[in-house]
Amino acid sequence: MRFEVWAPQAEQVTLECAGGARAMERDGDRAGWWTADAEAGDGTRYGFSLDGGPVLPDPRSRRQPDGPDGLSAVVDHERYAWRTPWAGRGVREAVLYELHVGTYTREGTLDAAAERLRHLADLGVTHVELMPLCPFPGRHGWGYEGVSLWAVHEPYGGPEALKRFVDAAHAQGLGVVLDVVHNHLGPSGNYLPAFGPYFTETHHTPWGSAVNLDAPGSDEVRAHLIGSALAWLRDYRLDGLRLDAVHALRDTRACHFLEELSAAVASLAGDLGRPLALIGESDLGDPRVVTPRASGGLGLHAQWNDDFHHALHTALTGESQGYYEDFARAPLAALAKTMTRGFFHDGTYSTFRGRAHGRPVDRARTPAHRFLGYAQTHDQIGNRAQGDRLSASLSPGLLACAATLTLTGPFTPMLFMGEEWGATTPWQFFTDHTDPELAEAVRRGRRREFAAHGWAEEDIPDPQDPATRERSCLDWSQPETGHHARVLAWHRELIALRRTRADLMDPDLAAVRVAYDEQARWFAFRRGDLKIAVNFGKDPAAVPLGNNHPRVLAAWEPVEPPGADGVLRLPGESCAVVGVA
Repeated sequence: MRFEVWAPQAEQVTLECAGGARAMERDGDRAGWWTADAEAGDGTRYGFSLDGGPVLPDPRSRRQPDGPDGLSAVVDHERYAWRTPWAGRGVREAVLYELHVGTYTREGTLDAAAERLRHLADLGVTHVELMPLCPFPGRHGWGYEGVSLWAVHEPYGGPEALKRFVDAAHAQGLGVVLDVVHNHLGPSGNYLPAFGPYFTETHHTPWGSAVNLDAPGSDEVRAHLIGSALAWLRDYRLDGLRLDAVHALRDTRACHFLEELSAAVASLAGDLGRPLALIGESDLGDPRVVTPRASGGLGLHAQWNDDFHHALHTALTGESQGYYEDFARAPLAALAKTMTRGFFHDGTYSTFRGRAHGRPVDRARTPAHRFLGYAQTHDQIGNRAQGDRLSASLSPGLLACAATLTLTGPFTPMLFMGEEWGATTPWQFFTDHTDPELAEAVRRGRRREFAAHGWAEEDIPDPQDPATRERSCLDWSQPETGHHARVLAWHRELIALRRTRADLMDPDLAAVRVAYDEQARWFAFRRGDLKIAVNFGKDPAAVPLGNNHPRVLAAWEPVEPPGADGVLRLPGESCAVVGVA
């Protein structure tokens, strides 16, 4: 088979394959590329030596059986016999479910996670969004320190296990989206700088030198990232990708990297004959991220909307620290703005940033389904000092309120694993670094970060302690017991309602009508013929809805439809959906 590698600065490159060495030759048609032919098949170990140096893994490795520092292995994708015919599933009417393979089950493997897919199908979600799967040091971690962008973390089961998972998900009617990280790699096990200018000092990010998207040599770096994205979608039959922190993709070229990636994915979708989606995590507050390329945008299909999360979080908890400060001044007004205009910061002053932030959403051109709405995510839980979920401090009634706003609101809803039953297990920051110095640096950095906010060092979980990961695993004895069963039933009821009532799929933000009372702590909004009322307060609330909605379609606590006065009398910390039959 043909081996190739981009190493533009090397004077000589040697292929080490199956225990033998072979000098590679320059590719006369592609500057900086080296090629060699060698006998190899699925599972053959190999690596590259540059100018007589140590043997390094392939930057485009499809498999790292011994982790990021080991030799690469050949993967023959044609060997897997797909069992499930699949025409694809777009995200236009999706309900997503964010899942971390390493803590979804105590086994922490793709095969173990696949055994729990029936739960998700019964819940009613449409897509599983897997957190990153690329190889990282050790066995357990969040996955955002991956280095081989084409490979699957071996402790999760490797390439074959991912195919089995996707096959099983498709058999349940579930699409699969994968979280990929293009904005930084490593640092442990990151050998890319030895091969070429994959990073640049032109820009810097919170993780150091930026990935090279616009400096000399960036053509090949962009091709590397786009090639890996297409490989996930093609070779593993994924339905979409979630792109981590696209605001950290520093690119000054006329055609932004995201636009180029979007065009490539659209072309692949045409070739495959099934929909493929790109979902960005963006802190830019810029609707151009999800504006089609033909209209001058970057062409992503959707993006996470933290503004909705922040408004909902402050309404539920009353927290006001950090980026919650502006939302906490009038949380229900903030929630109303995000649910009708998309962004809260749309050119307004952000106290957290110390400057104006964001840009208005053109509601006539930008449908609501291009924004993901959520009450919890891995970031918003795991980046708290103790990884506490909303369930650690809120009543089941308020958890039901959060679900109601997420699942009946105008945005594409997303749940974080365990949220659907009010899981009480935390989701904490954990690592398994094999480099003792890096492990200690991460431990100290985590404690220093929260010490600045008044936390005692002993109260911050040690990321390297295996118990931190163990605490973060879901407890599958909870879903059918006590109040957990009731919260789960409420999620199922709301998702079913969303699926059967077309008004809840209306993508027109301008059509959403909102009313609220900051003092009485009630919030109501209209979606076509449906009206949704939420009482965040402990005391009963009189919510004026009008008397033309005689039926209660769903309610957390028993309530009567609005009477002749048009008022819905809603118990404390509860919610209801009313509408015509």
